[in-house]
Amino acid sequence: MAGQQRFIDEDQKLELLQRMEAGETVSKLADEVGISRQRLYEWRDQLRLHGNLKSRRRGRPARSTAGVGEDLPLQSAVDQPTPQEKVLTKARRRIRELEQKVGQQQLDLDFFREALRHFEEDQRRSSAPGETGSSKSSKR
Repeated sequence: MAGQQRFIDEDQKLELLQRMEAGETVSKLADEVGISRQRLYEWRDQLRLHGNLKSRRRGRPARSTAGVGEDLPLQSAVDQPTPQEKVLTKARRRIRELEQKVGQQQLDLDFFREALRHFEEDQRRSSAPGETGSSKSSKR
């Protein structure tokens, strides 16, 4: 389906979003209808932000047959992201940054747990052979 655009009407989009919210995997849904996962997320965000799924045209605006004196800033204003979209984009970026930090912290934590486990095993091995009844009690 490379290079071919697929038209999916609003009812189909809503059905896909309902299935997505019900727990079906985004990858499975995207593969099923031949679209990208990102497109599903865009539709979801569009629905949440604007309450509808009317698509905004993307890409280069169509050539205008309007005269030189006519105003065209309205078209460029439509293509600009809304303040809500800007906030959403910024929030997503921040979430990604925090997820990366959490992931790194988890790796650090796993490393130190493993190091502690090795240290405790070494402690047990070194104290086990020479211990008698009056051995040191370990604190935990």
